[in-house]
Amino acid sequence: LPMAFRDVNARRHIGLQQLSSLALAGRTLLGPMKSCKFIVDESTNQSTLICSAVRLIESLDLTSAAGQLLNETIQAQNKEFKTGMSTLLFLIGAWSNAVLECLQQNVPVSAIVSVMSEGLNSCCERVQCLQISTHDVNKELCSSSVRPNAFKSKTCQIGHDSLLNPQIFLYFQKDISAPEEVIPINYSPHQEDDCNFNKCLISPLASFGSIASLVKPAGDKSTSVISGSGVTASSCNRQKLTHSRYFSTLGKSHFSSQQGNFQGYLSGQSGDPCECYGLGHLAMTLSHGNQTSMKLLQSIVAYQQERAECSGSSQFNIAEIVTCCLLGLPESYSCVSPGFVTLVSPEQATVIKYFEDKPLRILLMDGDLTEQYRHLGFNRPCNVRTVLEHPRLQEVRAGDLWLSSMLDILISFKVNLVLVKGSVCENLMERCMANSILVIGSVTRDVLCAFGEVTSAQPVTYLTQLNASCVGSGAQLELWEACDGRAMDLGELVPVRIKVRGIPLLTAVLTTTVASKMQLIKDQFWTLAYRLHHALNDEKVFLGGGAVELLCLSHIQMLAEQPSWPANKNTVKEFHNPWLAASATEYKSVVLQALASGWKQYLSVVMCNTAKAASELEACTLVDHHLKKAADSGSPSAYILKEFRRGDLLKGGSGPFADHGEGLKVYDNVAAKTEAWRRALDLVLLVLQTDAEIIIGPKRNQLLNSHMSSEFMFL
Repeated sequence: LPMAFRDVNARRHIGLQQLSSLALAGRTLLGPMKSCKFIVDESTNQSTLICSAVRLIESLDLTSAAGQLLNETIQAQNKEFKTGMSTLLFLIGAWSNAVLECLQQNVPVSAIVSVMSEGLNSCCERVQCLQISTHDVNKELCSSSVRPNAFKSKTCQIGHDSLLNPQIFLYFQKDISAPEEVIPINYSPHQEDDCNFNKCLISPLASFGSIASLVKPAGDKSTSVISGSGVTASSCNRQKLTHSRYFSTLGKSHFSSQQGNFQGYLSGQSGDPCECYGLGHLAMTLSHGNQTSMKLLQSIVAYQQERAECSGSSQFNIAEIVTCCLLGLPESYSCVSPGFVTLVSPEQATVIKYFEDKPLRILLMDGDLTEQYRHLGFNRPCNVRTVLEHPRLQEVRAGDLWLSSMLDILISFKVNLVLVKGSVCENLMERCMANSILVIGSVTRDVLCAFGEVTSAQPVTYLTQLNASCVGSGAQLELWEACDGRAMDLGELVPVRIKVRGIPLLTAVLTTTVASKMQLIKDQFWTLAYRLHHALNDEKVFLGGGAVELLCLSHIQMLAEQPSWPANKNTVKEFHNPWLAASATEYKSVVLQALASGWKQYLSVVMCNTAKAASELEACTLVDHHLKKAADSGSPSAYILKEFRRGDLLKGGSGPFADHGEGLKVYDNVAAKTEAWRRALDLVLLVLQTDAEIIIGPKRNQLLNSHMSSEFMFL
């Protein structure tokens, strides 16, 4: 009978079960070694490759109320942080199961809500001791022995000329696992910058497991020669067998021949030989093994840091970064290109060839370039009712009139290039091409602002607002060239580059030959970029590698053993009945263990996904071993910090940086991680209380507020 009662009780909480089922699909997306999934549409038999919680939830048919709430929660996390969604999805499932277990043990809903909320708040306060400032991280990484191990290459030769010199070439001899050959880097003779300082170029994808080391630390036996013509650096390599799943981009030696356009700098270095690599090191620790995106981001960081020294701007500005996805090129062509790289039609490319190497007059439009477009907040006259704007008999004539007037405006102001934030009328675009005017739509606001600052162009909402002061000058157009110097024609779309002297805009050109991987590669790049962005904004990071979750588990054990917890009197006041207040203490241990089970499952699944443990049982055993040693040490935080410094924390196999030595650590974002915890628990408790209201009925609160409330006892 008790078993049957528990089964019926659990079956009533349909919302929690739905959350658990949906979250189960994202277990393999947890940790640095993610397993990609194919989402198949049964109606069309088309499939989509996904490797993130956001794309998973977007691809699923979420018709239930719990599914809609889950989608809104994931999207909110993605909108604010762009990271932590996999953790959020997993903990939602784990804590949903934990709450169902509590319900099966007849724990009151009010006790579950109160104790879990208070327990999470206490854990968030406790783990603050594992925060470290980004300044200290940079200082530690630059002064430690991480450089010779983390940045390995066979040979790197870098020309030492100014950006204005068209004869700049990079020769990067690749990793020993790939055939040795020398490949020249692409460089545009028109690439310019305000500061005109000497710079060198480094390939961001010279090899998947290595990057050029330009600084020789003390005690390093590798050779490093710096002269006026170039730099040569070499160090020994060691082979490594890595764990791989499906399209995992981690440590694949057969991809080690990749190269591209990496903007790095040697000149103007300060007394600290590794200062220019500070943010690059921080990006590596936040990459969690995603080395492809890491090296692209390191090139962006190097460019922006050098620019910041000249202009005094921010060292890392994510608003100055855009991406351009090129389908059909190998991933070895991925690179960072100054200016704005976008895709246009082959017909538009003919206009670009006409304007190549010529200064253009540019116009920026903050809206759609269509006849029907009206700005946000536009109000039609109250005393006029429009029955039909364009009768069918006059539709063509009315459309031609608008097209002709708009084209006349552009021609009268001698506009050559129009960047539009929204959509563009196709007929107008064709007419503009016929008159050698290039119109590009779907341009982000950040790109418009960047061009506005350097060309003096002022964005307008409608072409009728255009005047001479709104048109900018100095822009240049060219076909984007691949690293082998060829202008790429991909058939349907052609990549082009828009550049202006002094523009801070950088485009990460992401390439792949697998169509289903394009969105995955783009998501991975932006995830890492926003991790670095939030780390610099927070000015602190968490110790990674499971350190924070392990301290939470240790802290929960301590709370469960304290008879006086919770100490917050407001928690007791939440109960309307003294018996219910007493039940919070009675069920405290059960609820806290349920809360802790979420983090324990999190650690065990990550260890299994990264091949640090053969099974979840083995992973749980290792976690329990560390918990016991942490408790015996008398200071769990000090024990976890010591193990983290040694690199032995939850280390059972090869991690994402196993080939980079013991010195390289992994860090996590503070706000993104804690907010993912709070959002996960808030959603679970919201669904729990909603289910409880449905099961018990709305009269519960009426009875509790009545004069007969002392005669009732609600569980």
